[in-house]
Amino acid sequence: MESATSMSGKICMVTGANSGIGKAASLRLAQMGASVVMVCRNRNLGESARSEIQRGAPKAKVILMQADLASQKSVRRLAEDFRTENMDLHVLINNAGVVMRRRVLTGEGIETQMAVNLLAPFLLTNLLLDNRKAGFPARVINVSSRTHRYGRIDFDNLQGEKKYDAWKAHFQTKLGLILVTYELARRLEGTGVTANCLHPGVVATGIMRNFPAPVRLIWNLMFSSPQKGSDTTVYLASSPKVEKVSGKYFEKMRESRSSPASYDVATARKLWDTCARLTRIE
Repeated sequence: MESATSMSGKICMVTGANSGIGKAASLRLAQMGASVVMVCRNRNLGESARSEIQRGAPKAKVILMQADLASQKSVRRLAEDFRTENMDLHVLINNAGVVMRRRVLTGEGIETQMAVNLLAPFLLTNLLLDNRKAGFPARVINVSSRTHRYGRIDFDNLQGEKKYDAWKAHFQTKLGLILVTYELARRLEGTGVTANCLHPGVVATGIMRNFPAPVRLIWNLMFSSPQKGSDTTVYLASSPKVEKVSGKYFEKMRESRSSPASYDVATARKLWDTCARLTRIE
């Protein structure tokens, strides 16, 4: 990775920050001088990770905020809690993700992968838009996956209502996240706020936590470390080279082409409107 850039004076929010890529990125940004807001579902795990990051970056300001991203009510509370801190937001990293073996609905009746992987970053980004505009220049970074190439947006079965397949649902949310990232970039044009997405590499993270232990073990043995997987996330958050780049997809810290389906503007706008309806965002 390129030499570290100073992030002194910058405030970065990272979702899914208590483990995996989120934790690795939080530590690295803190070591670069950023104030880091860690968003974690489990407070005990979050406090443990925050303490570890604080030890690795003693001079950094590291804040823990608890939120269950499967719950829109919790996401709204997170945004409100952040606003009460009266801080600008220079970088928002929507990193958290989940794979669900079975179709499980949230308390609000949303399929869980759709809720966490797509609707949560969509909602949180829109709720914090004013904070980001106040902190020019600002960046939104959505962690997707190369597996989006296998995805298809099926508006007639968007939440697995007719037939649920865990991996098809996952690939759909990853493609959806890229589509709404590109649409967000179009809507933010001229504001000074950028929006980009990335594939972090095939990384051993906690995303497979809902699968049996043997599957998790094989996954962790086969793939690269969260430290390596955080390279592109940290690059997009900090590098002056991409300060004005928006609406792009990155792999290995380089701009790349996402799937042909991800550039369908009509689908992106329809999906944006669908997400707005499902999250009650105007």
